[in-house]
Amino acid sequence: MSERYYGTGRRKEATARVWLEDGEGTLVVNKQPLDEYFGRKVDRIVALQALELVGKRASVNLKVNVSGGGKSGQAGAIRHGITRALMEMDPELRGTLKKAGFV
Repeated sequence: MSERYYGTGRRKEATARVWLEDGEGTLVVNKQPLDEYFGRKVDRIVALQALELVGKRASVNLKVNVSGGGKSGQAGAIRHGITRALMEMDPELRGTLKKAGFV
């Protein structure tokens, strides 16, 4: 089994627990595909900004549990959780993620 990395993200009233592992780009939020969970495209874009920035969108699998707040806050919390998991996976990504304002 591949190694898993964990990150907790928070924004407003929302909290996201993110598990990241090497894979083929599967994204599951609260046991639903990301596209089904977030109806608005802008929420999907916000949630995945950190992955897109470092070019890992298609090479990792995500499992996310998110609660509290509204969908917009949840998307921001997921982005924060993904950022923390990516930094755990590769500490050298911190500078890139910080410069983008995700840390």
